[in-house]
Amino acid sequence: MHIVTGGAGFIGSAFVWKLNAMGVDDILVVDDLGTDDKFRNLVGRRFADYLHKDDFLSRIQAETDPFGPTAFIHMGACSSTTETDAEMLMRVNYQYSKAVCRYALSRDARFINASSAATYGDGSKGFDDDPAALDELRPLNMYALTKHLFDLWLRRHGLLDRVSSLKFFNVFGPNEHHKGEMRSVVCKAFEKIKASGSLKLFKSDRTDYPDGGQKRDFIYVKDCLDVLWWLLEAPHVGGVFNVGTGQARTWNDLAAAVFAAMDREPRIDYVDMPPALRGKYQYFTEARMERLRAAGYATPMTSLEDAVRDYVTGYLATDNPCL
Repeated sequence: MHIVTGGAGFIGSAFVWKLNAMGVDDILVVDDLGTDDKFRNLVGRRFADYLHKDDFLSRIQAETDPFGPTAFIHMGACSSTTETDAEMLMRVNYQYSKAVCRYALSRDARFINASSAATYGDGSKGFDDDPAALDELRPLNMYALTKHLFDLWLRRHGLLDRVSSLKFFNVFGPNEHHKGEMRSVVCKAFEKIKASGSLKLFKSDRTDYPDGGQKRDFIYVKDCLDVLWWLLEAPHVGGVFNVGTGQARTWNDLAAAVFAAMDREPRIDYVDMPPALRGKYQYFTEARMERLRAAGYATPMTSLEDAVRDYVTGYLATDNPCL
């Protein structure tokens, strides 16, 4: 059985879609559906069962094992970079991850974890996913710290040859509709352009970056799914791996791609960055992809323009934001 934690969330539910597409439906979805509409991500999906994340944790801690797991895709976490409840983040993102990992390895099951590029902090230490460089990183928020601590825990216990922990960069695409303010700028930009014909981007507080010239490594969720599937098919591959395109693009590039996909002329207004983000904002992210490529992953990543067009025309513009 494939167990997908966060299986109703963005990347988790998208991977359930990918598993179904590959003929796999012996899946246990673990999540907390709450009161939003992320349940829509499970409509039409084939899976064997669903468990609330707390019920699942209780079962694995009691070592009652009705699951017969072959693989864990651990995407479950609180992913809000602005969350201020540090104890909750430590419990949900760090302690929970340790428990699930221990359980998976005790059952000789494949374990793939969602880490984050947020662990790189302001990027001043670079974006090298070499585990030896983990001690140099300085995360800027509590979410990033919990992800970083789990990577450190994996290394400290000598587990990186048995598991894969993926530092996802700026992921966008179908199935993120429920994430509110944590949705990608592509998703939010489509709505704002549709409503007003224009888009707001942050001004730059640094002289080395023009307004809207801040750069991120934007990666389409479908490319992330291909990486996850490949790792399932390559159980010998372990370590910490970046998952990005390897090419940083500006927010202006992203905005232009959304306007083009909507057949609109670009209209961008630049606004001051909120005080809460100053000093915590990443001006540049770019995944170093050498380690994943050296491990054997050879599939090219989708270009920003092609990915945005697929997302906008195939999902957002059809009022069906799900795979």
